[in-house]
Amino acid sequence: MTGNDGIEIALQERVKELNCLYGIARLAERNPDSMEDFLKGLVDFLPQSWRYADVACSRIVFHGEAFESRTFRWSEWRQSAQIRVGDEIAGDVTIGYLEERPAADEGPFLREERALLEDVARRVGEIAIRIMAQQELREHNRQLQEANAALRVILSNIEDEKKRMHENMRLNIDKVIMPILHTLAPAVAKHRRKYLDLLKTSLEEIAAPFIGRLMNHFHSLTPTEVDICNLIRNGLRTKEIAGLRGVSAATVSRHREHIRRKLKITNRQINLTTYLQSLGMPDPR
Repeated sequence: MTGNDGIEIALQERVKELNCLYGIARLAERNPDSMEDFLKGLVDFLPQSWRYADVACSRIVFHGEAFESRTFRWSEWRQSAQIRVGDEIAGDVTIGYLEERPAADEGPFLREERALLEDVARRVGEIAIRIMAQQELREHNRQLQEANAALRVILSNIEDEKKRMHENMRLNIDKVIMPILHTLAPAVAKHRRKYLDLLKTSLEEIAAPFIGRLMNHFHSLTPTEVDICNLIRNGLRTKEIAGLRGVSAATVSRHREHIRRKLKITNRQINLTTYLQSLGMPDPR
């Protein structure tokens, strides 16, 4: 073999090597989700990159599963390289010749073919890591979607249960408690009937949205201030609230000042009673 023949053969082998690595990249792109499909394509493609492609065959074992080219059978002329996934040996890649060929660097194989085989095995391991990471990510996303769906069902059930409880409470107030209060009204002294009316109104508020809407909008209000807001909204004056709560009128006035400040209507020409009553209006939805 002349020097020119040797150079030509070397160039042909380099072209085969580049085509092999390019082909592996293309197979990985076409099979981003399936290691099995990638390896099935690789075993049929791989023999074309060896010097005697007409009698070459290949076999890849990955995680105990074997993938063989259409013409594969065991022969004495073969070379193998381990596939590693991280620090774990996950399988191997084997190239074999079905017929004897002239001796070279490693049996009938060139030194460059050994390097190519090691590179192929390394790339298979890298692609396996990428595919498994994508599969884990998809599984994580699937589980997250299922968890979100389950959470939405739970929240919906909670909301339905709240509505049922609200409706039951409203029915108990309307059908049980209110008739009793109406029956008691004639027996209550006239000067105390205002308190009976206030009790009725307060019971209605338990089933109404005013207090909840007030707390949702103004988290800084104390329980005492919320109670006084409810009394003001129902038309009670400062002295009446003081008598009902057993405190001085000055104390109630201070509460009113704090309430106006927290409602952000201090120094504004806004009637507190009218403002609180407006909070009880239903949302325009």
